[in-house]
Amino acid sequence: MNTSYDVLKNILRTEKGSGMLAGNKYLFRVAIDANKVQIKQAVEDIYNVRVIKVNTIKMRGKLKRVRYKAGKTADWKKAIITLKEGDKIEIATT
Repeated sequence: MNTSYDVLKNILRTEKGSGMLAGNKYLFRVAIDANKVQIKQAVEDIYNVRVIKVNTIKMRGKLKRVRYKAGKTADWKKAIITLKEGDKIEIATT
């Protein structure tokens, strides 16, 4: 990984993720080969917050079919970031 922006792909805005905001937790899509230390450093560097805990989950790609050809979407990695009390990441709502 070269930069923090290579580690963090985007913030996930899902129904489950919105419910976690009350507990000061945020969901991110991260690089598949990033480890917890790299993810923690990237979040602290980009958002200027203090990270307490990082949990990661590898998500398997789904089997898809287009007409008669079978295929699979790419595997990806999700990270659940817990921030220190009082820290917050501003998420734009549209």
